[in-house]
Amino acid sequence: MTNTSEVDDLVLTPAVELAQRIRGRSLSPVEIVDAYLKRIDAHNTAINAYVCVLADQARTAALAAEKDVITGRLRGPLHGVPIAVKDLFDFKAGVPNTFGVKEFQAYVPAETAPHVTRLEQLGAIVLGKTNTPEFGHKATTDNRLFGPTSTPFAPGHNAGGSSGGSAAAVAAGMCALSQGSDGGGSVRIPAAMCGVVGLKPSYGLLAGIVRPDAFFTLDPFMGNGPLARSVEDCALMLDAMAGFDARDPGSVPLPEQRYRDAVLAPVAGLRVAYLPTLGGFPVAEEVRAVLDESVRALETAGVTVEMPEVTLPAPHQEITDLWMRLTGSAMVCLMEMFGDLGLDLRAVAWADLPPHLRAVADRGFALSTVENRRDQFLRTAVFDMINGVLEDYDAIVTPTTAVAGVANTEDGWTVGPDTVNGESVDPLLGWCLTHPFNYSGHPAISVPAGTSPVGLPVGMQIVGRRFRDDTVLGLAAAYERIRPWQHNYRKLFV
Repeated sequence: MTNTSEVDDLVLTPAVELAQRIRGRSLSPVEIVDAYLKRIDAHNTAINAYVCVLADQARTAALAAEKDVITGRLRGPLHGVPIAVKDLFDFKAGVPNTFGVKEFQAYVPAETAPHVTRLEQLGAIVLGKTNTPEFGHKATTDNRLFGPTSTPFAPGHNAGGSSGGSAAAVAAGMCALSQGSDGGGSVRIPAAMCGVVGLKPSYGLLAGIVRPDAFFTLDPFMGNGPLARSVEDCALMLDAMAGFDARDPGSVPLPEQRYRDAVLAPVAGLRVAYLPTLGGFPVAEEVRAVLDESVRALETAGVTVEMPEVTLPAPHQEITDLWMRLTGSAMVCLMEMFGDLGLDLRAVAWADLPPHLRAVADRGFALSTVENRRDQFLRTAVFDMINGVLEDYDAIVTPTTAVAGVANTEDGWTVGPDTVNGESVDPLLGWCLTHPFNYSGHPAISVPAGTSPVGLPVGMQIVGRRFRDDTVLGLAAAYERIRPWQHNYRKLFV
């Protein structure tokens, strides 16, 4: 019988090593899946990462994967590797998909989402669906249906959002890799708060097939991304997820490359712009102190770090409010799509939804065409600011979030702070430095940078030129080698 220590060793094994050992037949996918399911059973109640565990389906898939290994029919780089997927637009046929919304708890999609299908076709085994706030509308994970998800590093403090369940599952060793989605920081924010690696790839690198509105992911740029316990594991999952699909009007047919190769690429000689406030966001001193030390560590790898003078094209509150307006327009689209399916939230449950979500949606319904188009002027100014910095530098480094932790509430409406350093911020997202890069489409990764004085994880965000995801991964991996973090996961459940 497998003891607890052996299970912990197995579930904390890097995904890259799991994949190699499966191919070499020194580990069975069945053994690995069983270890993860045992870990989930032991620890999910305290963290609330999974909202649906597909134990029987995962074991069936593991048996099939084991037979394929024996017969030499490997499906791809993730063959037999257990993953988690988000409970948002990440459908799996026949499995409930709630969007984090109480009124949708009976919704069961008939088809699997194309990006989930791709992961399964390349060998990944889906262990279950992970928690998210209603429609992924905020930077914390909490809802009236399942409640809050905690960071494993501090149960009772939120995992971040909106891919909080996915990030917490990875950090807690309840999956090898997980899929998240990012429309304003929803991969990077929970990566920072759960102490894992989370990448928002360049917009267009990963195909996203949405119907009936194929252009849904444009305002702001939204897409999927990997969450992992190491940069190399993150690159492994990116290799599986990346690819052109003509059904997505934003998909870009780029030359094929193996992003895992970027992990060992030399970074000496690269020039990095350190923007501790991204030109105007308030940042807590405890976070700033961790980032100041982190960029000094990058310099030991031969990276030139400078602090150019950069100013946001508008006050940070307006930069965040732009995201609220753009997201409001996207929310209108969602409401219309669900209405066509006979799920009219405005008619049956509007007063019961979180007030912040209703406020965002109401603004979307009220926006005029003129106001919507004028918002693109400010978005363009942000885009130009970022591009201007990246004309002179290979990458930008910022904090991922302005604060190190957010305490859970008991009402299902957990949000972030409304002030940072005495300045007002929007509690949904204004305490994060992530959404400007959803206006621009640049690749951005969050890597564990350290901890606050009370032990809460702090994330460092690295942003690169468009379609230079390899540079972002290379810098992140170089930092990880200088200041390794993986040993911290083993301390979580002793």
